[in-house]
Amino acid sequence: MLLSAVISSICFAREISLTFDDAPTPDSVLMTGAERTQKLIAALKLADVPDALFFVKADYINPQTAGRLTQYTDAGFHLASHSFTHQSANQLGVNAYAQDAYKAHLALKPFANVLNYHRFPFLHYGKDLTEINQLQNLLRELGYKDGYVTIDNFDWYISSLITKAAEEKKTINYEKARDFYVKSLYESIEFYDAIAKKSLKRSPRHVLLLHENDAAALFVGDLIQHLRSKGWKIISPQQAYKDPIAKSFPAVAFHKQGRVAAIANSKGVPEAELRHPSENETYLNQAFISAGIIENK
Repeated sequence: MLLSAVISSICFAREISLTFDDAPTPDSVLMTGAERTQKLIAALKLADVPDALFFVKADYINPQTAGRLTQYTDAGFHLASHSFTHQSANQLGVNAYAQDAYKAHLALKPFANVLNYHRFPFLHYGKDLTEINQLQNLLRELGYKDGYVTIDNFDWYISSLITKAAEEKKTINYEKARDFYVKSLYESIEFYDAIAKKSLKRSPRHVLLLHENDAAALFVGDLIQHLRSKGWKIISPQQAYKDPIAKSFPAVAFHKQGRVAAIANSKGVPEAELRHPSENETYLNQAFISAGIIENK
């Protein structure tokens, strides 16, 4: 019985790391980029997060925004590559994407705490298996490992709905917005963890996809608190990328829902079953309205 309990605890450890795409995102109507960076650092520090990884959209770097990236690294967090211009590898093709990735590689050289991970924009790894494999080889030659995610979601769209409401000078109930953000992301986390348990027979060390956006700056602390209340442990991305699935690159073209979904797809699970319902703009538009986040005067 004791051995069984130990094995069960190892197989279903419920560990998750936090990664943020598109840093350093420009100003919005809700906050400046500098304010967003300060809020994110404060929230992560207050929550005692061991580390977070910010995937940099390198053409956002300029003399002003470079200071924001340095703030992240000074706080003990890390940076990684998210391409230069954030274009789809499926559309650019191998050579053009490789050139773009190399520009990002050079742009990140002046910064400290840069880890050798590359994450494809839109999680588009290439239009077919041939191009996917070619790009993987080229990135390895540059010294990069795959900055995969295991949990996809539409946090970026939720944030855009909140920002759009602010732009339109609508009255936002931020408590309801917080609850909506946390609930939506938590459902995605449990969804992909359930897929992992079916496909891998265990819960891997997860890599959560987030974005360096307004919603994260406002609510990531609440998300972390909720995760811990449900038995999840926040770990560093470096720990997460030591999971055995880091060495398991599925030979499929379906990667846009993350590594866990790709592994499941390689074992015969249809693509339609590997995408959470909330990863849909129409669904979120309706849910956002139903949540009563916009208050009518």
